[in-house]
Amino acid sequence: MNDFTLGVISSMAATALSVAVGWILSARARDWAVATLSRYSGLGVRKLHHQQRRAADELAADLAKARWVGVLTGRGNELTRDTFAPIWSGAVQPLDAVRVLLPDPQPDSWLVRREESMRRFDRGLRPGMLLEQVRNNAEYVREVAAHLDVVELRFYDLPNLYRIILTDEVAYITLYGDTEHGRNSPCVVAQRPGLLYGLALRVFTSTWEASSYGRDSRWRRTGGEG
Repeated sequence: MNDFTLGVISSMAATALSVAVGWILSARARDWAVATLSRYSGLGVRKLHHQQRRAADELAADLAKARWVGVLTGRGNELTRDTFAPIWSGAVQPLDAVRVLLPDPQPDSWLVRREESMRRFDRGLRPGMLLEQVRNNAEYVREVAAHLDVVELRFYDLPNLYRIILTDEVAYITLYGDTEHGRNSPCVVAQRPGLLYGLALRVFTSTWEASSYGRDSRWRRTGGEG
C-alpha cells in the first residue's frame, strides 16, 4: 500500500471520526438518541437538559397549555419568576388546579439537612437563609392563592432531593446534586404516557396526600381541603 493510498485512508478515517464526534456532541443528535431510546423502552423521555435553568422556556410553554399543574420543589424560587407569571396573572387558560408543595421551613425539618449540604459548596448561604427563602416563597404563593381559588399550598417534611413540575401532559424532573444548586442540576422532561411520567405523578400524589398546611396558621387556606 503506497503513501498516497495511506494518506487517503488516513484522511477518510479522520473525517469519519470528526463527523462521529460532532454527531455525539450535537444537541440535536443527543435529543434524537434519547427520543429513540425512550420510544422503544417506554420511558417517555422527551428531552434531557443538562441544567435545569435551560428548561425554563420549554417549561413556560408547557404550563401555558396545561389543564392542571403540580409543583413539588426545593426552595421554590421559580414560582416567583417569569415562568409562572402567566399562571398567577390569570393569562393562562382556566386551570382546574394548581397544587404547590414546598418543604416544611421549620428548624427541625429535613430542609435543615439540605441547607447543611448546600453550605458545603455555597459559602454565601448563612444558617437559616434557606428556610427564610422558602418562607418568603410560601408567602408569595399564599398571597396568590388569596386571589386564585384553584391555587393550593401545602408543605412536606421529606428528603429534599428533587424537583417535580407536572401538568396533565408532561413532567419536569430535576435530581438535585450534592454539590450544586438545583438550577445547575440535570432535568428530564417526560411525556405522558410513559414510565417516568407515571412515576413522577405517583411521587407527587403520595407526597401531596402525606403533606400538611404547615405548622404556621398563616399558610392555611380558608375553606380548603382538610
